Amino acid sequence: MANELEKRCAELAERAAKAFEGGLVSLILYGSGARGDHDGLSDLNVLCVLERLTPRELGQAEPIFRWWRGLGNPAPLLLSAEEVRTSTDCFAMEFHDIKEVHRILSGADVVSNLAIDDTFYRGRVEFEVRSKQLRLRQKAAGVLSDAELLTKLMTESVSTFLTLGRHVLRLTGVDAPTQKRAIAEAMEKAFGIEAGPFYTLLDLREGKSKVRGLDAASLFAAYLQQIELLVATVDRLER
Repeated sequence: MANELEKRCAELAERAAKAFEGGLVSLILYGSGARGDHDGLSDLNVLCVLERLTPRELGQAEPIFRWWRGLGNPAPLLLSAEEVRTSTDCFAMEFHDIKEVHRILSGADVVSNLAIDDTFYRGRVEFEVRSKQLRLRQKAAGVLSDAELLTKLMTESVSTFLTLGRHVLRLTGVDAPTQKRAIAEAMEKAFGIEAGPFYTLLDLREGKSKVRGLDAASLFAAYLQQIELLVATVDRLER
């Protein structure tokens, strides 16, 4: 897995350098790939910063994006250098994630010393937690009687909710770890949110335990309850 990640990142950097003809400012890996807890369900998340962004640069990006998505990854985030400096208020969550843990694949480090505007941060975190909670309920309503699909839904969503939990920890001034299991432990200590359902889902996601014999409905009930506690926690924070 690690060797494959290195190979893909190196090829991405090479393709980007050639395609953008000197206009590439920075190519940054963030998320699980940079943290070192990338698994089979994880995406490789990349921020691509260019000197400018016009239809010409989008055309240059097209074959790279097509190739990268073909490997099962989301398209890189495309920003101009000016947009990196001026959009931290509306993308505070994303920039906090990138700034805290990232790896420069090519070019300059434009995020380590970036000043992030937290004016709308709390509201954005609550919006994301509530939105993902609603989405989880919507999807679960269609698969609740199918243990396999319900388990798949939970294992695919657990990383997202742990990432959101880390932002809630940051907002409360609590030390916010970056590793998934450490986040679950920190949420239990800080908010009384049970880490058990998250550990179980991470074990399934990482292949450390088997789905056979799992009571998916009971696990979902416990999982959903902890997410409701996370929503209640961020809702109580000072606005």
